[in-house]
Amino acid sequence: MKNNRAITIIGGGLAGLTAAIHLSKIGLKVVLIEKNEYPKHKVCGEYISNEVVPYFDWLSLAISELKPTSITKLHFSTVNGKSIYCDLPLGGFGISRFALDAFLYKKAVENGCEVIQDNVESIIFENNNFTISTSNNRVLNSEIVIGAFGKRSTIDLKLNRNFIQRKSHWLAVKAHYSGDFPNDLVGLHNFEGGYCGVSKVENNAVNICYLASYETFKNYKNIEEYQNQVVAKNPHLELILKNSKLLFDKPLTISQISFDKKETVENHILMIGDTAGLIHPLCGNGMAMAIHSAQIISQLIIKYYKGEIKSRTELENKYIKEWGSNFKERLRIGRFLAFLLQKQTLSAVLMKILIKFPSLMAIIIKRTHGKPIPMK
Repeated sequence: MKNNRAITIIGGGLAGLTAAIHLSKIGLKVVLIEKNEYPKHKVCGEYISNEVVPYFDWLSLAISELKPTSITKLHFSTVNGKSIYCDLPLGGFGISRFALDAFLYKKAVENGCEVIQDNVESIIFENNNFTISTSNNRVLNSEIVIGAFGKRSTIDLKLNRNFIQRKSHWLAVKAHYSGDFPNDLVGLHNFEGGYCGVSKVENNAVNICYLASYETFKNYKNIEEYQNQVVAKNPHLELILKNSKLLFDKPLTISQISFDKKETVENHILMIGDTAGLIHPLCGNGMAMAIHSAQIISQLIIKYYKGEIKSRTELENKYIKEWGSNFKERLRIGRFLAFLLQKQTLSAVLMKILIKFPSLMAIIIKRTHGKPIPMK
């Protein structure tokens, strides 16, 4: 197995760390560049489908050590509070990014990954090699670069990616609360201009994370006012917020979240996680998709280094094909569902259909989730 240059991963979030653990597990040299220290809270729904469990087992990641909640049921409601409960076909677990990212970081370091805290300034590809320059004057050379720098980054601007040129009208808000909420339930509640996910994570904290349109948000002075005047118009969310106490100093926010199509490979950089494509949070499968994308690219890189994949072009084409076959349809359905939920008349019709035919809910969930990730 040829391994004369390190594989460089830019971004140490869920996808980047998982890829680092996978590649280092089989003996490849990995350098990961991450601008933030661990641990750190991130805006995230913090629910992971159990489809990742076989893969985590193979990576020797004992997530049970973090004491995640076991989630088996979904509560879905429209703006006016009409709702339906159903079992989740695979189920999942609740875990904070604060705990999970730190856990994965520790495992990556134990596996021998070199983790550099720095900002990437430029990535140049020439003569079949990458030169990566950082703000602290580091220069790294690498044959393979994996892009795992998240939903939106200055690197996207420097690469002149298509989606970054278009203004996005979505922002997200997340915080942890103390309150009485079932351990085994994930709530998905629609409100005018957005939707909100609610579920327990470790240490009995309730994660409340919502996506909001800028058009509805801009009319209010602050997050508290917006939550009281807009989010809480859904009676289920009103009750949850009324009986919850904020555990953060203030909620975390991110803006300009884009659900536009992204290219899976840009300038020969192999994109994974949210960097490759972002599913609407209402589908509750973004974290599992990020983990799965790390598995797909890691398996292909291993075949490349073993000589089973003969060229960079073949590696890139195979990744584009596999990423598309696993995620393209999920993203399309996610965009369609988001469109429906933003139209009150259509969402009301959808709810009537689901109440009459509750088995359809399980079908919708299956279409936005995968099967247990296979390990060969």
